[in-house]
Amino acid sequence: MTAAPSPPVSSAPPSTAGTLRALTMPALLIGLWVLFALLSPQFLSARNLSMLMIELSATATLAVGVLLVLLPGHTDLSVGAGAGLTGGIASVLVFRHGWPAPAALALASVCGVVLWSLMGWFIVRNRIQAFIITLGGLLAFKGAFWLVIRSATVPVARGGETNLYASISTYYLPGWAGWALAAGIVALLAALTWRGRQRRTAAGMANEPRELAVLRLLVAAQAFALVLLVCGQYRGLPLAFVILCVVAAVVHGLSRHTPFGRHLYAIGGNEEAAIVSGIPVRRTVVLAFTLLGGIVAIAGFMTTAYAGASTTTVGDQMELDAIAACVIGGTSLKGGRGSVLGALFGALIMATLLNGMTLMAVSPEWKMIVRGVVLALAVWLDVRLGGNR
Repeated sequence: MTAAPSPPVSSAPPSTAGTLRALTMPALLIGLWVLFALLSPQFLSARNLSMLMIELSATATLAVGVLLVLLPGHTDLSVGAGAGLTGGIASVLVFRHGWPAPAALALASVCGVVLWSLMGWFIVRNRIQAFIITLGGLLAFKGAFWLVIRSATVPVARGGETNLYASISTYYLPGWAGWALAAGIVALLAALTWRGRQRRTAAGMANEPRELAVLRLLVAAQAFALVLLVCGQYRGLPLAFVILCVVAAVVHGLSRHTPFGRHLYAIGGNEEAAIVSGIPVRRTVVLAFTLLGGIVAIAGFMTTAYAGASTTTVGDQMELDAIAACVIGGTSLKGGRGSVLGALFGALIMATLLNGMTLMAVSPEWKMIVRGVVLALAVWLDVRLGGNR
């Protein structure tokens, strides 16, 4: 049986389209930060940047999960409703039934994993477009969510107590813990990079220049240092951002350094060729949806905790922000191309837009218009640069 191809990495210079894509998004982000800093000076305050990180965490976590099903060429419109449902289940168990927060979160997570596993199985077993099934899931999960919370507001804690659930959006790591975590993540990235280069060398495949790999690690280390320095001026590193880093690291490792990840890219690139190569297409896609279910639950907990309660509006339109983040970050809607870093970058652009417009007291109507225009422009740019085959 022929092994599935790895995501292509070449020492050849990048194409003009690739270079434009790589430069356009950072330029857009810098432009947004400069614009909001000029229009609203408090945008760059330590407190607001810390809040921005918490707001970013839920959307980015969900985007990283959605990436898993976009890579093999599928999509999921139900993740926002699912986030509300899982967060609502945990809230009801804690507030109305007196469950310990860890047990409530665990059960709600299991519900997310089971629901998405069944949905993924149904999609591949019957060869139905994921768009249709997940659209049905959006409606069903939204209705189930309202039934669970009885269309009322359900706090995440009883009597103002502090529990694990409520702490997701309110707890901040002390400085030393943040620096230790950053060092661990950079060390993990270095180890994964070295392992990947060794495996590609052993297989006779080309590697990117060593200097470029080192430069990427240095940029990552500097980014973490900057985040920690900013957070240190407020309360410390938000727990929500730590959760995002852990989820992103796990998904990055799975997608880039395991056979499962190579299978995702191969299926999205050419499903027929993947089948001929002996790749278990059905099992891989079901596993991608199963993992997404767990990540949906995590994003639901983060969103509900940030809101302070489970309400009928929790999770609304989160699926659009998650898909938009992936597309802005360079993920192809037809599968076969995308990365965790790109999804995180796209989520940061979306979170920056919303945060900046909130500081400027922009009306909800215009927020919706701007988000829609940004998504449309991102898809247009992807098509113009040859991203969608």
